[in-house]
Amino acid sequence: MQHLVYLNKYFWRYRRHFFMGLLFVTLSNYFRVLQPQTIREALDLVVENLYLFNLYRGTELQSKFFGLLGKQLFYFGGLVLILAAVMGLFMYYMRQTLIVMSRLMEYDMRKEVFAHYEKLDLAFYKRNNTGDLMARITEDVNKVRMYLGPAVLYGVNLVSLFVLVIYSMISVNAELTFYCLLPLPLLSLSIYYVSTLINKQSETIQKQLSVLNSAAQEAYSGIRVLKSYVQEKPMTAHFSHLSDDFKTKSLSLVQVNALFFPLMLLLIGVSTIIVVYVGGMQVVKGTVTPGNIAEFVIYVNMLTWPVTAIGWIASIVQQAAASQKRINEFLDTKPTITNPTQAEQPLNGDIEFANVGFTYPDTGITALQNIQFKLKAGQKMAIIGRTGSGKTTIADLLTRMYDVSSGKILIDGVDIREHDLENLRRRIGYVPQDVFLFSNTVSGNIAFGKRDAPQEEIEQFARYASVYEDIMDLPQGFETLVGERGVTLSGGQKQRVSIARALIKKPDIVLLDDCLSAVDTNTEKQILGYFEDALADKTAIIITHRIYALLEFDQILVMDDSRIVEAGTHEELLANKGYYADLYEKQRMEEVL
Repeated sequence: MQHLVYLNKYFWRYRRHFFMGLLFVTLSNYFRVLQPQTIREALDLVVENLYLFNLYRGTELQSKFFGLLGKQLFYFGGLVLILAAVMGLFMYYMRQTLIVMSRLMEYDMRKEVFAHYEKLDLAFYKRNNTGDLMARITEDVNKVRMYLGPAVLYGVNLVSLFVLVIYSMISVNAELTFYCLLPLPLLSLSIYYVSTLINKQSETIQKQLSVLNSAAQEAYSGIRVLKSYVQEKPMTAHFSHLSDDFKTKSLSLVQVNALFFPLMLLLIGVSTIIVVYVGGMQVVKGTVTPGNIAEFVIYVNMLTWPVTAIGWIASIVQQAAASQKRINEFLDTKPTITNPTQAEQPLNGDIEFANVGFTYPDTGITALQNIQFKLKAGQKMAIIGRTGSGKTTIADLLTRMYDVSSGKILIDGVDIREHDLENLRRRIGYVPQDVFLFSNTVSGNIAFGKRDAPQEEIEQFARYASVYEDIMDLPQGFETLVGERGVTLSGGQKQRVSIARALIKKPDIVLLDDCLSAVDTNTEKQILGYFEDALADKTAIIITHRIYALLEFDQILVMDDSRIVEAGTHEELLANKGYYADLYEKQRMEEVL
């Protein structure tokens, strides 16, 4: 139960629902307990008057006496129905408070988990599978809701009914009550033993479910690769193997759960036999009435479902504890990137890397070593280098997806770790190398950079990114749904939509990470022509494998093996006759051919 302590704040938040639910449960059970007492009085009335009825046999008084007895029994029958109706009314309100409370808690919990996911840094997402993240916010939260709602409802119902029934039984006959409850210690021991098994197996099942979700998510996301390599059958076999493992573990849990109900019914049956036997002996002695035996039998059977539900409740609680433990693992994970202040202000655009070194925390790979450069506001820089040389890492550090391992990054003379994180990212227009579009319309994806952008502005920036004509050729133009990850668009179209999304923010600093790799030469010239004007007064860093002759750069960095191996202007680097000069010559010959 230690993992479920976290949920107490929700019970306090919805304490009105909880306490009203407790009240309705108690009232419902109070009227339920009155029913056996009414039946006892009716049965005792019949037994007591049976002698008189036989005494008046064959006389006119017998029929009158029968009519009077019938009216009394009709009264008791009507009273039982009224008590049942009142009990049912309070049961309705009981569910309207406690079950509704659980749904509200589930809603709040999912929001909390989702919001916490958004706060966690990029390294967290590299360590954890998407399927596992989804399983914890869906399946695990659903398991916890079963504890917050049905388990609490039936648990409170069990305690309330148990107290009222035991009190009513003791008030009739303490000795008969003692014999009736003799099987309870055995019941408690069995519940403890089986609950321990359920807890262990529930945690194992939830972990396997995460593995199953991750496998499915990877298959769906990589469906193009899967089909192009004709790997449908092997992937199906792999998924079937994981499903069989999940099935085996689930069936073992079902087998353990199956022990509860027969055991509960057996113990209830034993209690009923004890009541009839011991109660019969006491009727002979005259200490109880036949109606009391009927009353006790009804009480015992009244406890059948609540006591039987102990196993079900225990199973739910154990599964919820296992799920909450998994949820707490992520909720207890603190983001390494935190916001130190709140300061909404524009950036001038001065950037300085002072002996920056960086090693990825999750892999231990050193991506940058002794990186040092200065870029004044409004200047342009190109970063060129081979794959894996550390170019993209510079962009990740500038948007503070990671913090530097050594050295420091200064923006406008202030350490980047002292800037308002939200303001920093809001003021930087970043087009990543791995373009990601949401399952939304084209218009919605562009406006993601500026939520309140009017349609005219969206269309204007689509023209700047040279994607307007492509969009208008789509079935519904700007209102066309692009599908998951923009699957309905080509690589070049996705890149250009991503450029429009970044530029519509009108950022102070622009980072372009190999964002023109999938566009043709003519489109590239159009976009670079716009960049020449649009980026005139903005600090811009373009990361690329190519040399853009149409853009003038104040600085060009050439990176290799996590270091800067060349730096200077276009003319200076050509004069050095190094990697940059070789790349320029190869590219020029390709353009000629």
